[in-house]
Amino acid sequence: MRKIFVHVGQRIRRLIDFFYPPFRKYLTIQFFRYGVTGVANMVFDWILFFLVYHFVLKQQMLHLGFVTLSSYIASFLIVFPVTSFSGFLLQKYVTFTASALRGHVQLYRYLLVVISNLILNYFGLKILVDGAGFFPTPSKMIVTIGTTIFSYFSQKKYTFKKTNPQIH
Repeated sequence: MRKIFVHVGQRIRRLIDFFYPPFRKYLTIQFFRYGVTGVANMVFDWILFFLVYHFVLKQQMLHLGFVTLSSYIASFLIVFPVTSFSGFLLQKYVTFTASALRGHVQLYRYLLVVISNLILNYFGLKILVDGAGFFPTPSKMIVTIGTTIFSYFSQKKYTFKKTNPQIH
């Protein structure tokens, strides 16, 4: 299975790299790949959310016996693990391919960064919308810029960091 992921990752990387030259002056190739794969995964998330919300849950509450979830929260909870895992695979096999850390360590660290981003999004929106009185959409845009930068450096320096083979 790993061979398939590596092969598909190489093909995706080549496709992304084809569009890189106009951005060469402004972005490193790694940050460009990170942005493209991140946007692709975000669009995948939106589409999957739409499908689950409209066609699986049919905009109805999800009754689980012990709790009832609104359809949009249930859709989010159903989609989140799928798109988190697809995001991990894209980062591991397309963006940050030089890390020698074991896959389960990378996945654990990736999930910690994802959870950190959820927390940063929540508090960032609370501060900007409720605290500062900004409109929600521009606030979300500001928070997204901050979390994207945080995420990139967290993934690069923590989740998929390159290990020095001489230390082992």
